[in-house]
Amino acid sequence: MIVRQFIHWIRTAPAGERAEATRALARAWLISDLSADDRIAAEGALLMLLDDPSPLVRQAMAQAFARSLDAPAAIVRALSADQPSVALPVLEHSPLLIDADLVDIVATGNEEVQCAVARRIALPVSVCAAIAEVGCAAAALELIENPHAELAPFSWHRIVERHGHLAAIREAMLVLEDLPAATRAALVAKLSETLAQFVVARNWLSADRADRITIEARDRSTMNIAARSRGEDMQDLVRHLRITGQLTAGLILRALLSSNLDLFDAALAELADLPLARVTALLHDRGGNSLHALLRRAGLPEATFAAFQIALDACHEQGFVDSDDGAVRLRRRMVERVLTHCETDRGATEPLMVLLRRFATESAREEARLFCDELVADDSIDPVYDDLIAA
Repeated sequence: MIVRQFIHWIRTAPAGERAEATRALARAWLISDLSADDRIAAEGALLMLLDDPSPLVRQAMAQAFARSLDAPAAIVRALSADQPSVALPVLEHSPLLIDADLVDIVATGNEEVQCAVARRIALPVSVCAAIAEVGCAAAALELIENPHAELAPFSWHRIVERHGHLAAIREAMLVLEDLPAATRAALVAKLSETLAQFVVARNWLSADRADRITIEARDRSTMNIAARSRGEDMQDLVRHLRITGQLTAGLILRALLSSNLDLFDAALAELADLPLARVTALLHDRGGNSLHALLRRAGLPEATFAAFQIALDACHEQGFVDSDDGAVRLRRRMVERVLTHCETDRGATEPLMVLLRRFATESAREEARLFCDELVADDSIDPVYDDLIAA
């Protein structure tokens, strides 16, 4: 009886009053002890109100049903397909929308709709993948900042591929502690590419010079990332480097000269298609034949074999380096030892010598920078500085 009177009244009531009445009816559906007949009548009235010309009415219904498990499923699905001002609360909160619904909504919705879905709690892998694949940059940013989103590695990579040129996306991803190493490396590569294009467009550097500087900066960043990677994360990083063409002899030699045996072993295992444990065991053979066989199987230039051998011997002699500085910086003594040997080796090619000389310059500058940082941090130099000024 009450629902019948409601239907008669609502046909002529103003939009604002209809919205308030609709909100009251939706709440009654959720919390009142309605009889079976009244519940059927109430659902019919609510379904009728989905066609109300005023969005205020549908908004009131969406707000009432958005977070409820007991809301009528048909009404919730209809509201989720309504205009954004109506659909957003349902899209962001409703537990009645299944993964397939959300994937379809992401594929067909606008920026507001995609962002609402990206903010959902307990967002499953499939929906995250849809947002990564077709979502706008704003939705991708919402997804990155959503601590409840379950992103698979391929979704992280897809976001980098589509939106990695945007500073807001890069900054939001790089601050994440658990970001996969391969994704972090892809972000660094995207940033390097963006900066190179910028300086070339401004005529600050030639394209060739910018490319060389970009590769060197990217390789140094890769060392930093690899120094903090272990196990499967390291293997995924190395696989990414191979796929993107970054796993070069120069990068692998840099890893060895930085005392990063984990990256060195993983790189050879990836290129030689051998188990990591087998490669690690072979590299502990000091005879040299095992290393040369591995390098040959990995497809590295034979002209670099002597450099790798000298560097590996030096790395074994100095032992494991357990510090951030040692892990990410080229070891100057090792570089100079390899360079000295190659300068007397007739088999050393000019590109290898150029690379080693570049490494030597870089390691000397890094060691000097570290030395100066330590001096500045040491309070004992203050009196000496004062004496120098006085003199």
